[in-house]
Amino acid sequence: MIEFNESDLIQLKSKGIDREQIETQVRHFEKGFPYMELTAAATSDNGIMVLNEQEIGSLVTHFELRRNDFSLLKFVPASGAASRMFKHLFEFVQMQQTPELLDQTDQDTSFNSVGNFIRNIRDFAFYDALKVAADKVGCDLEKLDQNREYARIIDLLLNDEGLGYASLPKALLLFHSYSEGNRLALEEHLVEAFHYACDENNVARVHFTISPEHKDRFIAALEKATDKHGKRLGVRFEISLTEQKSSTDTIAVDMYNKPFRNNDGSLLFRPGGHGALIENLNDLTEDIIFIKNIDNIVPDSLRGQTITYKKALAGLLMQLQEQIFDYLDLLDSGNLEPGEAEEISNFARKNLMIDIPEHFNGLTEMEKIDFLFTKLNRPLRVCGMVRNEGEPGGGPFWAKNNDGESSLQIVESSQIDLTNPAQASIVQSATHFNPVDLVCGIYDFKGKKFDLRQFVDQETGFISIKSKDGRDLKALELPGLWNGAMSDWITVFVDTPIITFNPVKTVNDLLRKQHRQ
Repeated sequence: MIEFNESDLIQLKSKGIDREQIETQVRHFEKGFPYMELTAAATSDNGIMVLNEQEIGSLVTHFELRRNDFSLLKFVPASGAASRMFKHLFEFVQMQQTPELLDQTDQDTSFNSVGNFIRNIRDFAFYDALKVAADKVGCDLEKLDQNREYARIIDLLLNDEGLGYASLPKALLLFHSYSEGNRLALEEHLVEAFHYACDENNVARVHFTISPEHKDRFIAALEKATDKHGKRLGVRFEISLTEQKSSTDTIAVDMYNKPFRNNDGSLLFRPGGHGALIENLNDLTEDIIFIKNIDNIVPDSLRGQTITYKKALAGLLMQLQEQIFDYLDLLDSGNLEPGEAEEISNFARKNLMIDIPEHFNGLTEMEKIDFLFTKLNRPLRVCGMVRNEGEPGGGPFWAKNNDGESSLQIVESSQIDLTNPAQASIVQSATHFNPVDLVCGIYDFKGKKFDLRQFVDQETGFISIKSKDGRDLKALELPGLWNGAMSDWITVFVDTPIITFNPVKTVNDLLRKQHRQ
């Protein structure tokens, strides 16, 4: 039992956190989180649907015919900082700028090198803006380059004296070049949303999660972008913004699992990670929600297949949801015709990849109805999965649930015990990884919105070691948004082409052909 003083209780109340939450979190620190128990990799032979061209065309047609029967929205987690994109640039600036280092930089032709960044700096969408920022402080970017003052160039890009990119979220960085004006990452998401999240009244709805310190910059950028692209595309954008709720912050503890206190004696809380965004998602009311990461976006010339597959995933969700609702109506009535329980269980097994245990056939009729109703009456997500072109890692797997049954899950590498030979072997056999390309249905068969918080596996969080004021601490991240936070959703995996996955993990990724017009 944690002893809270009066100031602690006031602090908890101000954040909307009750003491039971804190005690649960401390118990997680004390016992840790169990690894996921993988039973198999999800592959095209076992859990991942592969669509042919005719099937894709049919699903896209179904989406186009039915889209006006649903409210649509695109959800973009966009609060993360871009600082990790510039790790290699930070490291370079911290080195002693000797002639030998500069020679080595000039000769380094590897893709993610500082040399490659400098040689191709004029090809970045932010180059013109960087030149203007340099001029304002009396610097000539071309001369800095000629004189090999690379550290100064990087300073102007990263620090507030110039563009300040190190402290901005990826959403507010210039990603792509166009003749009519270069675009921020958030602009590209607006343009993409126009193609599949637009209704019959030409209204496209997009929701961004943001960090509070950048709210004003977001609003200013969005006002400019929605006006520009709204006129160009003939669409009205409805934009909503939310921040991670302070009630989802998690307490930090010291190395003895006691609440960590700041120098002023107050409790230290930290953001609960992107898993906290299940609360933001839960507050939305649209029928169908598209989810995509802020950095996974391509320019107009490469957008075709991305849009096609997004529509196909949504068309598949519509078809599956319609059949699910029909079956739930039957199950809810409690009066099934002979053979209907088997028909529904076959659909659940074949189309929804739901594990139907061997003992199902031995259940009574009412027990079968209860089992199937519980399995079908859940939120639904259809997830694009990309074939792994590198080393196997986190992605789509079959994993054992608390009830002993297996289900399809998106699993991160950190959730897997790779020291276990059997688990490592399953990971090595994986063929796909997760590009975060989701389409979600969040209403039940009676038109009532699910409480998405009821479908979270609280045992799938993550503990990391951090420090503050020179003291080590343990930090707790909540179950990831598309991992543990969606653990108990109906999950359908679909094979999608590699062009649908174009993340920007380092600034040099913007030099790839997938980010060039």
